[in-house]
Amino acid sequence: MRPSEGAGSIDVPARAFSYDSGASGPELTRAVAVEAPVQIVIGGAPFAVMMATPEDLEDFAYGFALTEQITESISDIRGVEVEAAEDGWKLKIALSGERLQAHLARGRAMSGRTGCGLCGIEDFSQMPSPRPPLQTQAPIAPEAIRAALSELEAQQPLNKATRAVHAAAWCGRDGAIVLVREDVGRHNALDKTIGALARGAMAPDSGFFVITSRCSFEMVAKAAIFGAGTLVSVSAPTSLALERARRFGVRVIAVARRDQALCFEEGKDEASGGLAA
Repeated sequence: MRPSEGAGSIDVPARAFSYDSGASGPELTRAVAVEAPVQIVIGGAPFAVMMATPEDLEDFAYGFALTEQITESISDIRGVEVEAAEDGWKLKIALSGERLQAHLARGRAMSGRTGCGLCGIEDFSQMPSPRPPLQTQAPIAPEAIRAALSELEAQQPLNKATRAVHAAAWCGRDGAIVLVREDVGRHNALDKTIGALARGAMAPDSGFFVITSRCSFEMVAKAAIFGAGTLVSVSAPTSLALERARRFGVRVIAVARRDQALCFEEGKDEASGGLAA
């Protein structure tokens, strides 16, 4: 754990609970995921308070700024300062002069969330979307998706300990997992992963995302803004997620298990090698 970050989990006392007799038996220790308010401050002005797990916070700051389209590239970010506050954390993002002026002119603010929402926008045209639309990418081989899904669980130490967090993984085109980030919020996990990828100058066409949460429209939008052509979700998609995926050119493979998945795409028929992908 870096000095500028908090623990991903804490140990708390618990006891077994029987439906016959209630709480009983010896006290035991259980790891629970940390959920803390993280205030995002841009150019000295508060912008959002997100409920997040205080690990990989610098990655979160970069990814959030990119996928909320506060910045167009990490070169717009002059620096990120992580600061412990009395009741949570602060992420102070310094933007370049031109980008800061554009951000202030936009006049958007957000309220905190770990769940869904479109905070701080006035009409549908302000919904996050890639600029310009994605160019067609070569499809990911079905066997690569199977390989990533088979490896994913072993790459989630925080969820193994708590069973309470989401993960977002970036996988190479061969299915090898390059990096994983975890968080109590599914959006936050993907933002952390995107931030880490952007800081490492990872090419968007070099792989694909796998997420352990449901495939909501925000997850599709974030993947598209980064430039990824394929998003694999362990859970199911929503109707708006599929509409956005078609519009943005993101291939959605969902309800993904190690032996089979569903490809939400019309007019495609591939040799799947056991995966409906």
